[in-house]
Amino acid sequence: MQKMAELLGLRDECGEGTSGAPALTGSCLADNRLNLDVYPDGCRRFLQLFKEQQGEVVQVEFLRLSTNDRLLDATLDSLPHLKHLKSLVLKGGHARDEFGSYHHGSLMSLPPDFGNLRCLTHLDLSFNRLSILPSCILHLPSLRALLVSHNSLVTLPEDFGRLSKLTFFSAMKNQLKDLPQSIGELSMLQDLDLSENALELLPEEVGNLHNCTELDLSGNHLLSIPDSLANLKSLRRLHLHSNLLVTVPASLASLPNLSRLDLQNNCLRAIPAEIQTLPFVHVRGNPLGETEPSPQADKSSTRRLKRLFLASGEGSFTVTSEGCRVVLACGIHFYFPPGAASGPLQICFRSLMPDPQWVKLRHHDVLLSRVLELQPHGVQFQQEVQIWMPYISPQTPHQHEVVVRTFSGQSWSDLKTRVKQKRKSKKCVAHCCVVHFSWFLVVSRLVQNECKVPAEGTLLFSSVDPNIKVIFPPGVTKEPRSVKLQVLPVSAEEIQEITANAGCRASPLLYLSQDSTADFLKPVRIQLPLPPGVTGLNLDRSRLHILHGDLEGQTWNDITSEVVLEFTHLYAVFEVTHFSWYWLWYTTKTYIGGIAKKVYERLRLYQVNFIALQRKRDPEQVLLQCVPKHKVDPVLKKLQDRYRGPEPSDMVEMFEGEQFFAAFERGISIDMDRPDCVDGRLSFIFYSHLKNMKEIYVTSPVDRKGQAVKGQVSFYRGAVPDSIPEDASRRRKGPDSLWLATLPIKLPQLKPRWDESPGPLYGFSFPPLNLGNAETGYLTQANLLSIARRVGADWQSIGLSLGLTYQQIERIGYNNREDLNKQILDMLFSWAQQNSEDPDCVSKLIAAMKESGRQDIADEIEAVIELGRQKYSESIRRVGLEQESSAEDSAIAM
Repeated sequence: MQKMAELLGLRDECGEGTSGAPALTGSCLADNRLNLDVYPDGCRRFLQLFKEQQGEVVQVEFLRLSTNDRLLDATLDSLPHLKHLKSLVLKGGHARDEFGSYHHGSLMSLPPDFGNLRCLTHLDLSFNRLSILPSCILHLPSLRALLVSHNSLVTLPEDFGRLSKLTFFSAMKNQLKDLPQSIGELSMLQDLDLSENALELLPEEVGNLHNCTELDLSGNHLLSIPDSLANLKSLRRLHLHSNLLVTVPASLASLPNLSRLDLQNNCLRAIPAEIQTLPFVHVRGNPLGETEPSPQADKSSTRRLKRLFLASGEGSFTVTSEGCRVVLACGIHFYFPPGAASGPLQICFRSLMPDPQWVKLRHHDVLLSRVLELQPHGVQFQQEVQIWMPYISPQTPHQHEVVVRTFSGQSWSDLKTRVKQKRKSKKCVAHCCVVHFSWFLVVSRLVQNECKVPAEGTLLFSSVDPNIKVIFPPGVTKEPRSVKLQVLPVSAEEIQEITANAGCRASPLLYLSQDSTADFLKPVRIQLPLPPGVTGLNLDRSRLHILHGDLEGQTWNDITSEVVLEFTHLYAVFEVTHFSWYWLWYTTKTYIGGIAKKVYERLRLYQVNFIALQRKRDPEQVLLQCVPKHKVDPVLKKLQDRYRGPEPSDMVEMFEGEQFFAAFERGISIDMDRPDCVDGRLSFIFYSHLKNMKEIYVTSPVDRKGQAVKGQVSFYRGAVPDSIPEDASRRRKGPDSLWLATLPIKLPQLKPRWDESPGPLYGFSFPPLNLGNAETGYLTQANLLSIARRVGADWQSIGLSLGLTYQQIERIGYNNREDLNKQILDMLFSWAQQNSEDPDCVSKLIAAMKESGRQDIADEIEAVIELGRQKYSESIRRVGLEQESSAEDSAIAM
């Protein structure tokens, strides 16, 4: 106790001594449940409760703590005192790093007396740093559910079979290479998840798991599976995809309860006929029917490579030394030539939203894609791997080019890129070759010309404007150095609009860089065209200025008096010894540096409008979007059939990669918790060629049964990118300058909801429905009612997409011809009752909604299913818990 007091201190935010305990207890401890993983200082709260309310804490049966907590070790020492504990969650993964990966917790072991928790039935240690399974776990006599996923386990204890009451075990995302023979002694085990490990062989004893209903071995290195799997008579689902299997036992076809067998993305060249005839077998991504080339075959002939087509949701595949072609669901292609990988290698991939904190765009860059992460990082391939990344053509002017950019872990660099546009489509692909994997994205940059400058000198000119030349004389350098040139043309109209001065003109903006920090040994001659309308005949030298800008374009200095200017009829020539930005201006103004800085800043700004639209059939669904000015009319025209709302906001200016927020105000709030919601405000990042759009559901705490709610949504600036001009950053500080725009939102008067109506719904009385399964989550009658509220006059096309006949649709319409709501309910529940036993009915419902143009409803259903999937993974059906938790589990499944 003294140790706890020292850790906690004498005071906390709840008060001093025991005076603060009741408030803390009331907010954290309820019904023998203590959920502290939602607090960043959860361990401190637990220690305080244990110190001041020990009599109540030792009665706790359900406890959740985050292992991303500095007081974890002190907390672990107290846990064995909780003799009544039935469910314990000690998970990491409550925070993400800058690349979006979860931070693993600090848990590496458990105290020896942890095995004294005789009542513990559910233990979750996921997202931690366990390299071995603590031996005290094997002394938990009542343990039925054990989760150790996302750790670093290499092996399991030889006596792992001592957990005789275990019904669920998940060790996915570890480094297991083998399994102990004692695993066959887990006679009560029903669900076993060993996916994404390094298993190469399974013991025959796995066939003794006679009660096992689901076995997941996907994402391992298995070359074969034992025949003893045919003894698993209770098995319903067997996942073997993304392994190295070359054959499977034909005896698997004899499993009486098997309803899914996933063999995708293996090395199967033939499948037993008994298995081929099964309707639930998935074999895509295997080289079926392909034969190995004979040694006598011509080595120059092209060998047919294995093709892998990955479905949406898959995040990995395996490459062998034979090579392969891979197509992701998002359209990204890979080509691994034979010999690129020396042995079997699992490739993991994911698509990330670009974060301006680490995706550092250069001046005048335009982002054209999300970030593609490929793992493992840093592994050297024996041959170049080719990548094709799709993007929508930005239609940028001729001074821009598209490149693939990669992140080494410290800095971004551009790859040699080829671009190809598909016929009859605006879609393009950017192609590059790499020898190791990291992070990749597609950007549009200023056209870059480069050359290697030798000691004898050379000439470099711009492909955008061939009149711009850089001449390197002999002796300019001792060692060869690389030089890059970029040009940004600026029209006279742009200069006049920004400066409001018809007398201001400027040449194209020139940027020079090199790979050496040393100045050149001799002056380098630069030729720039004179500003538009200026020639050697009408030139007034007093009005001509050479400006030098720093690397960030923050300051522009007039260096006219520091260089020797030469003129021809069309060009100005001067000499420099170091590189940066150079700009030739023609004006009567004396302080031209400030004007150039203003123009340069405006050239990097985008003029945008905000739109806030409400779906016509469901005003609670709001679409928010930030649209570049020239795209506003096409976007509104595309949305006008389904949405209505106020005119777009006034025009504002934003930088590429700038953050902004949307906040609902005056009686309207967001309807659900979202990961992109910060302090009640939705977070956006503006990228001019990515879709800055979000659809959310809003609600109002105001009673809408008597009147409508007239609220608003306001947009505010957020974090300022590091690379914008200093003056622009200064103007964004202060409460007044943070506000961007406000648009009205109106929620109509609320009509009685169907699920609030007393008695049968509109005369209908349906039995309870549960569509789906426990793994993915159920759609209940309440969910179907929510879906029905969002369906309108398009119910007939939805019904046909669901498989109802024309006769059924006509009969439903006739029987309920006076009431559209009844038609929708009858159609939806008729289909649900007919398909309630179909395990794929939920996916069919989603597909029907998409086919009928109701992506919004499809997204809502997928959100419910995803929530159910997450809750299922976390709770694992609360195996072995008290009967009182069964109702909670039903809710979790939803």
